[in-house]
Parts: sequence; C-alpha cells; structure tokens
Amino acid sequence: MVTPAKYGETSWQLSVQVDQKEGDESMKFKMRVMGDLHIGGLMLKLVEKISKCDWSDHALWWEQRKCWLLRTHWTLDKYGIQADAELRYTPQHKPLLLQLPNMKTIQMTVSFSNVVFKTVIDICRILTNHQPFISLKLGPMYSKTMKATYDPENGMPMSATSVWFGENPLAESQANLPPAELAKMYQPLSLVDKAVNNAGWLDSSRSLMEQDIQDYDKLLLRFKYNVFFDINPKYDGVRITQLYEQARWSILLEEIDCTEEEMLMFASLQYHICKLTMSTEPLNNSNEPEIDEIEAALSNLEVTLEAGHTDKILVNIFLKTKCFHLCCSSEAEVDRQALANCMPKRLTLRPYKEYWFVFKDTTISYYKNKEASSGEPIEQFHLRGCEVVPDVNVTEKKFGIKLLLPVADGMNEVYIRCDNETQYAKWKAACVLASKGKTMAYSSYKTEVKHIQSFLQMKNLAPPPGQAAPDVETMEMNAECFVSPRYAKKHKTKQLTARILEAHQNIAQLSLVEAKMRFIQAWQSLPEFGIKYYIVRFKGSKKDEILGISYNRMIRIDMSTGLPVTTWRFANMKQWNVNWEIRQVTIEFDQSVTIAFSCVSCDCKVVHEFIGGYIFLSTRSKDQNETLDEEMFHKLTGGQE
Repeated sequence: MVTPAKYGETSWQLSVQVDQKEGDESMKFKMRVMGDLHIGGLMLKLVEKISKCDWSDHALWWEQRKCWLLRTHWTLDKYGIQADAELRYTPQHKPLLLQLPNMKTIQMTVSFSNVVFKTVIDICRILTNHQPFISLKLGPMYSKTMKATYDPENGMPMSATSVWFGENPLAESQANLPPAELAKMYQPLSLVDKAVNNAGWLDSSRSLMEQDIQDYDKLLLRFKYNVFFDINPKYDGVRITQLYEQARWSILLEEIDCTEEEMLMFASLQYHICKLTMSTEPLNNSNEPEIDEIEAALSNLEVTLEAGHTDKILVNIFLKTKCFHLCCSSEAEVDRQALANCMPKRLTLRPYKEYWFVFKDTTISYYKNKEASSGEPIEQFHLRGCEVVPDVNVTEKKFGIKLLLPVADGMNEVYIRCDNETQYAKWKAACVLASKGKTMAYSSYKTEVKHIQSFLQMKNLAPPPGQAAPDVETMEMNAECFVSPRYAKKHKTKQLTARILEAHQNIAQLSLVEAKMRFIQAWQSLPEFGIKYYIVRFKGSKKDEILGISYNRMIRIDMSTGLPVTTWRFANMKQWNVNWEIRQVTIEFDQSVTIAFSCVSCDCKVVHEFIGGYIFLSTRSKDQNETLDEEMFHKLTGGQE
C-alpha cells in the first residue's frame, strides 16, 4: 500500500544497501520516502536506523546511474530518484593497490568520490609532498613485482607515509630483476600495441567509482604529461627517483625505442646507480654538486613549451660549413609505389652529395660550393614546424640528422650528415630551435649545444683517453639485468659486460643524483620520448591511422610503415572541440588548416584530455608551480559531456 503524504503527495519504498567496515556484511534497508526529501535527510533517517558508529565518511552512491549523490541539499526529485533506484551507503575512501613507477606495489586508502584529478593530488601530497602531473592508468600489472609492503613486526600492510619515509624509503632505486624475471615481463610492442596500452588512462574529471574501479583494484601510478617543472634535488629526491624508475623500465621493456648504442649507455648508467645505491658506505652528501650547479644542469631536463609567439631577434647569426653532405628525397622524386614498399631502405642507401650550407634564422640554404653562396641557393628548407630526428652512432663516427619538413600533402625527408661531433652538436641545436621558430641568437642555443655534446659523450663506448679497458674477469656483474631481453640475446654475457664497463668509465665520476638526472636527460633525448600513440580514423579517410601526441605537437603516422605523414604544432592551434554525440575531435590550425578524427583504440575523451593538458601546461610559468589552477585545467580537459 502507498501511504498518503501530508500535502497530497505519495511516498514509496526506497532500497538502500549499507556497506559497513571491512569484514562486516552489508545491510539492506527499505526506506519509505517522498520526492521532496533531500539527500541529507535521507542519510539522517538511515543512520537513525543502524548502529551507532562513525558514518562521517559514508555517502550515497546510485548504482544504476553510476554517480555519487554528494549534493546533500538536493531532493530525491531533483536527482530523479524513484522507487526502482538502488542506492548504496558506502565509504568514500577505499583501499587501492598502486603500482609505482619503480614497479613496487603499495596499498593506500584513497578517495573514490573525488574526481581522479583531486585523488591523484592527495596521493602525491602523501608520497612526494608535490603536485606533479602524475595520473592513474589501467594497464598490465607485472605479477612478479606486485608485492605489497608489510610491516615486519605485525605483518600488516604499511601506511604510505611509513613506506616512503621509513627506514627503507622508496626514494632509493629498486634492485634490478634477474634476467629470467625480466624476460617474463618483456613483450615486443608495435605502434598498434602502444596505442592500445595508452587507452588505459583514467578520466581526470570523473571519480574512480564512476569508472568502475572497485576496492583493492590495481592501478598504475605514472607520470602522464612529459613536462617536468622545478625539480630540486634538495627536496625532490623521491620524484627524481621515480622519474628515473619510469624511464628505466620504459627502456628495459622497450616501451620506447632506442639504438643498441643508446641501450648500452643506459645500461652503464643503471650499473653506476646500482653500485652507488647498493654501496655499504654511507653516501657523502658533501660530494654532491651545489644546488645552483644542479639547477643549471636541470635546465637541460626541462621541456620548455613553446609560446604562441616568439620574441624578435635583432641579431642574425650564420652557421656555415664547407663539407656538409645531403641526401634529399620527397614524393616528387621517388615513385609512389616504391616509396610505400621500400622507403626506408631506398632512402638510407641513396648516395650523399657535398654542398655548401648556410643556416640563417630558421632557414637552411645550400649551394654547389662556397663561391656560389653569394647567389641564389639550389634550394631552401624552412625548418619551422619540422621534426628533427638524430641518426647517430658515435662508435662508428656517424653523425646524421633527419629532417621531416611539413608540406601541404605530407612530409618531405632530408638527411644531413655531419663530419664530427662538434659540427653535429651545433647543427642539431640550430635545427631544434628552428623547428620551434627560434634562431641561434636565442638564449638557450649554447645550452642546447652543450646538452647534445654531453649526450654524445655518454654514448661513447670507448674508454677515456689514457685509461685502460676494464678487466672483465675480475668484475662481478649480471649484465643481462641492465638491458632489454631482446638485446641480451644478441650478445654473450662476457661481451655485454665488457661493453657496459667500457661505457661506464665515461660516467664513473657522477654522483647518484647526477647519474639519475643524466639518465632522465638521455631518456628525454630519444626521438620517441613523450609521444603517446592512438589509433584514429581521420574524416574522409577509409583506413585507420596512428596519431602521436607529444608535449608540443601532434603527428599523423602511417600505420603500415610507421612513418610520419605530417605534423601539427600546438603553437599553431587556434581552437579545438569535441562532438560528444559522434565522438569526433575537430582541430583548427593557422593557415585555414582543419582536421577531424574519431578515436578507434580509446574514447575520444582520452585524446581530448592529453591535448587540453598540454595546452594547460603551456600557460604555466616557473613562478606558478606551487599553485594549480584546477578550474582552468578542467575547462581545457573536462569536455562538455
């Protein structure tokens, strides 16, 4: 029977499940309510019916709609709740298993009712006392390292605070896994595989419960946006270590591509860090560089986002060389069918020709010889918006630069070969700045040159002059721990050990902090660094393609060849929007360029959040690091669903 209400309204029975403390069974209640009852009043009636204890963390969850009823002044009618609704009175904070960047898993109690953005900020405040752009991600969990941290005395899971600041803080790097365990974790990843993995990022503007995350679910905690602000070794030891760990595992599991020479360089740094970490002697902090020196070094680590406009440079600087080599090709020169089938091999085997090159502002001009440089150039390359890809092998004295130049219908490829390290460092630095619309008069040019030279020095596998090669027979090292399983199979243990030790001699004097920073720096220097891949279908196209999103640009990539088709820079973006009904992203750039695409490998909200997140970061400056404009972040990433 329906009971009449005072004002002629009707009442009905509402089903509410009450989740008690862990270990206690849930209780179900039937509450007789009316539509004008507000949520706060419903909670009060519920608490009066059940046992007296602390219910302050509980809130109502609407199961069918997958939403929290947190506006306690709203009525049941305003929420649209009727007799068929199933509500849960459940704790807002629940246990979660988090796999940290170092692959260690800890248990934390976190908010399941706050949006993920706020939940992650709370996690970061506990773990690092900082608000870096870390986020939560669904992804493969590596069972061999998924061990929660327990107190050795009582056997209970340790709190996050004691884990990070106790006797064994996670500020220290974790030991390398045995080769057999590493091999079980390793899976070769194609671009398509990487695109599928990137679909797992959680929506920052929705809560964990709204995204079907339950108690004790396992999530990855990872640095999401590859822009690292104000790293200070004096205060950010945990953050530096976790950045290093995320970089280390991305190398070991080949989540990011690198050459064999680079793999050995990373192995030597890991070996050095492992030696310093496992040393029985206490670390002498007096040997660490002064903070101002480290801050200067960190200028190499920062990825400075491009502004919409560049400052006017009043000085013209010329970069000339008389012995430069060029291999230039475009679709106009190569048969289209051959391009599709043999492009990498055809292009790398084409002969190089010597020309006289002049680099002025953001343009490269080349001439038949020096004498002809006073006249018209054979051709000019405008580098603004281009991709700069290193093609280097220090051991073989190969110093090449590949330029991917944007044109109306795609990208033209230009291969430039330098004679030596010094020439390569100057030209690559100039190309990198020119791609951002900056000239060699820009203040960071010399720093960029030094950064490239430092990177080349680390890649040099030969021992320093006057220093003998290490005696492998007397050294104890499990070399396969420091390289990916695929590289470990290519070399015998003794040979691999010798090559790692030779490379180690170039960085043996680095302190622990310096070594980790060098590793991060080298990680950032890889061509694929920071690029997240997604499978999309561009409007008007009949095939799926790969879209790469980095901190400053978007790259359209042919799925069959893995080669870039064209690049669009965020600095040239005028506006973008999402049609949430058909799940299509539309972006408008300068010069009347408009693209539209739908996402195949993930929800378009994932891609929208990456674009909006990087645009948001481009508005931040160093003096804004301690305050975060959360409202602006959600405006740029939240969408209008």
